[in-house]
Amino acid sequence: MRMTLSTLNWRRREMVRWLVTCATEVGVYALDSIMQTWFTLFTPTEATSIVATTVMSNSTIVRLHLDCHQQEKLASSARTLALQCAMKDPQNCALSALTLCEKDHIAFETAYQIVLDAATTGMSYTQLFTIARYMEHRGYPMRAYKLATLAMTHLNLSYNQDTHPAINDVLWACALSHSLGKNELAAIIPLVVKSVKCATVLSDILRRCTLTTPGMVGLHGRRNSGKLMSLDKAPLRQLLDATIGAYINTTHSRLTHISPRHYSEFIEFLSKARETFLMAHDGHIQFTQFIDNLKQIYKGKKKLMMLVRERFG
Repeated sequence: MRMTLSTLNWRRREMVRWLVTCATEVGVYALDSIMQTWFTLFTPTEATSIVATTVMSNSTIVRLHLDCHQQEKLASSARTLALQCAMKDPQNCALSALTLCEKDHIAFETAYQIVLDAATTGMSYTQLFTIARYMEHRGYPMRAYKLATLAMTHLNLSYNQDTHPAINDVLWACALSHSLGKNELAAIIPLVVKSVKCATVLSDILRRCTLTTPGMVGLHGRRNSGKLMSLDKAPLRQLLDATIGAYINTTHSRLTHISPRHYSEFIEFLSKARETFLMAHDGHIQFTQFIDNLKQIYKGKKKLMMLVRERFG
């Protein structure tokens, strides 16, 4: 283990498991010993995903016939190891550390703090969204929300990335914020507007936000008898403006390199854009001006502009 720690060998994973099995056969003191000196034997990922996880498993407790005191001593060593690994390699070990520390309030709080500290520098939006979803699943919606907002600051979806894997996370984060209440939704929308330039994603979020009242089911199951949010006021006005802006920018980007086989798809895209424009109280006028503008700028694309006239006048 020591010889291959820095060079890494394809057989290490198998040997880490074998060493933990040997230590289990020897007994509780051997297991405690490899956890106390984990950094001389294992990488942080190996230590959390294989060593600590095996030590904390029911099969190990049953096999060693541990009493409550011995169980707690081993669990305490495993939590200490998990927190040290999370500090050293938060990207790969933070979620394991949270899972391993679930039953100890102070250790769990420490692991969560490690995630927050690493969120601004060393973690990707994918990792943060994964931990945020875990937090929601564990019944910590406000913490999930905090991590989701941090994840949003790392994200950047351009106008043509309408099939990006992060879209589901963005929709989930907005749904979570919406379920928590108006303040949380108002705080996440500027982050969405800054990070997401994809018109179809923005319009999907906008539509979902207008269907139900924010915080309809409160944190303690209390129903809020609030009204639907107005599209003429913050924060939805900002989202509506950004969505219309994204449709305009995407339209111009698409028209720069459009081929005749994409004309019908483009007309459908404009129909979707019109639905969003019409959500604004002056949307009808805005959309008419937008179409007139297109007919003027792209009058050279005669066939396409004829299709635009047929559908939109």
